[in-house]
Amino acid sequence: MSDTTLTPPRAAALALRALWRKYGVWLITALILVLLAVFDRAQAGASVAFTLDALAGTAPFLVLSIAVAAWATATGADNLIARAFTGAPVVMIGLAALAGALSPFCSCGVIPLIAALLAMGVPLAAVMAFWLASPVMDPSMFVLTTGVLGLEFAIAKTLAAIGLGLMGGWVVHLAGRAGGLSDPLRDGIGNGGCGGSKLRDPKPVVWRFWAEPERRAKFGREAMNVTLFLLKWLTLAFVLESLMLAFVPAETITGVLGGTGLMPIALGTLVGVPAYLNGYAALPLVGGLVEQGMAPGAGLAFLVAGGVTSLPAAIAVWALVKPRVFALYIALSLTGAFAAGLLFQMWQFA
Repeated sequence: MSDTTLTPPRAAALALRALWRKYGVWLITALILVLLAVFDRAQAGASVAFTLDALAGTAPFLVLSIAVAAWATATGADNLIARAFTGAPVVMIGLAALAGALSPFCSCGVIPLIAALLAMGVPLAAVMAFWLASPVMDPSMFVLTTGVLGLEFAIAKTLAAIGLGLMGGWVVHLAGRAGGLSDPLRDGIGNGGCGGSKLRDPKPVVWRFWAEPERRAKFGREAMNVTLFLLKWLTLAFVLESLMLAFVPAETITGVLGGTGLMPIALGTLVGVPAYLNGYAALPLVGGLVEQGMAPGAGLAFLVAGGVTSLPAAIAVWALVKPRVFALYIALSLTGAFAAGLLFQMWQFA
């Protein structure tokens, strides 16, 4: 028997594996909702409503990101976009961190663009700088932060976003020189899933891609694949987030993060990971905590750590990149958040 011949058990196992990769996330989500419907029907309805509302709220950013990724693939402009993130490391990482801090993408909405950039062969250092900075601050977030926490806090959060991006970009750049971060995407991502081909010699861009049937079809396939990829993971993430909000009350967070000193900053960094609501809902919570005596540094650490490692974002990152890149992403997020909170605390008491 040839080594390439599949026995019935192995063929069945491969078929089940393929089905699991395609529908496994949906099955997990369905199982959670079924269990909720059996044991807590009210919470099941609340979780469904929360998930639909969260998906609707992120829809504009997701649609824009998906359209950009599909458009870049269909027109052939993906190489031009990729080349904009290449160059000398100092310039490349600096521009990526600045662009991330000023971009309007949320931590989930930026996923399709990140996937496309990685699949095109853009250096991971520049992508990581953009990726880490993007969910922490954007123009509308700056305005809202100023209104809730004050201009000084908003400026500190902006500087934290840029600093986090710079730190992450340089750490990844130096680690990449040792050859430990090659091929960051999971298997199957980038092959018609969430990105295009590897960075190659640029060819003429066909801006009016809709005039060619083949390019129209490519646009449709790319948009559909990215949409399904995001939808299954974000649905699961928002269902889990709804359960977290239901069973971990805000009073608990207040009790953990209250007080001043170095420990609240560390706790704010760690608690921000599971307890973060979203960029806008978290601001009033932190504002209330600061009014109750929490150190501003702990509040900044909570917002930065939670913004980058929030449940939807973390699940999306896990689905996109290999475990070692995911671990580095989490480590950089926590380290940068703690450093930002500590520096802001020192500034407050200087």
